Amino acid sequence: MTSYSDIQPGTAGQGLRLNAKAASYDQIQLDLEDCALRQAMPTDVVVEIHAAAVNPSDAKAATGLMPYAVFPRTPGRDYAGKVVAGPEHLIGKMVFGSSGDLGIRQDGSHAAHMVVEADAVVEIPAGVTAAEAAGIGVPFVTALEGLKRAGLPQPGETVLILGVNGKVGQAAAQIATWRGARVIGTVRREEGYEGHSSAPIDVVVSGEGAAERIRELTGGKGADIVFNTVGDPLYELGQKSMAVGGRAIFIAVIDRYVTFDMLAFYKGRHTYVGIDTISLGSVASGAILRELSDGFASGALKPFPIQDSATYPLDRAYDAYQAVMGSSRDRVILLPHG
Repeated sequence: MTSYSDIQPGTAGQGLRLNAKAASYDQIQLDLEDCALRQAMPTDVVVEIHAAAVNPSDAKAATGLMPYAVFPRTPGRDYAGKVVAGPEHLIGKMVFGSSGDLGIRQDGSHAAHMVVEADAVVEIPAGVTAAEAAGIGVPFVTALEGLKRAGLPQPGETVLILGVNGKVGQAAAQIATWRGARVIGTVRREEGYEGHSSAPIDVVVSGEGAAERIRELTGGKGADIVFNTVGDPLYELGQKSMAVGGRAIFIAVIDRYVTFDMLAFYKGRHTYVGIDTISLGSVASGAILRELSDGFASGALKPFPIQDSATYPLDRAYDAYQAVMGSSRDRVILLPHG
């Protein structure tokens, strides 16, 4: 085993530091500093970060929207890189992972190196680049956790994804079609589905007549699973589109309160599932990603394309954060080593 103490001084390198809560997204201050890593335990690894995604939750935590976020800290929940210290069988392996703790309650991945539990890292599947692997994290963890908690879709079932062209929506569409389910997705304007899938996806523009169209596409039955990635703006559409015995998954909110029809809920024998991946630590998140590895290795699942225009060095991290909060459709990636 190579211990943390075997890493020479200075190897930790630079990283981003959030030293204080920002008043707004445009005032987020990301200082580039020499970072001292926490002491690694025998059950940890040190990962040389080759790529790290920027998620909306990274920016939200910087502005105090997550009261449990600590300051100062290095942000970053998703990562990919090489193990440079830890258990011997992992040394030199290219790995990736995600977490609800990293970058929120403890130092995260927007740095040259990071310490994380050895059980949290997942070997990058063949054919997937480090930048692509870094972009898998939060969207796929959220999608699979939601679908597992609601009951994994089966062949013959219909999954309605509200906001199908968002990153979680695309991940959910990939997983559902991989499992043989039919997917219907909603979009805000006339456009097709933008992501990969293992079967064709029907697309419906949300708005007037959308619920009727979804009922028509399902022969009047409705969707067995409604995965709401948008929140309250599409809450009513989702409930009108559910089959008897249907399951609804919620992961986001704009305004907290909706009108809840209790009669329709129990007469429809519906199940509601709330997903908050911030509650999942590194090991739990890694276990979810490990379940998806065979799909990525076989090509049934595909990572999000990484555009050169959406990759940034650490000294341009502010631009990367602003791109994410500006609703970029690209997966935004930081490259700590240039």
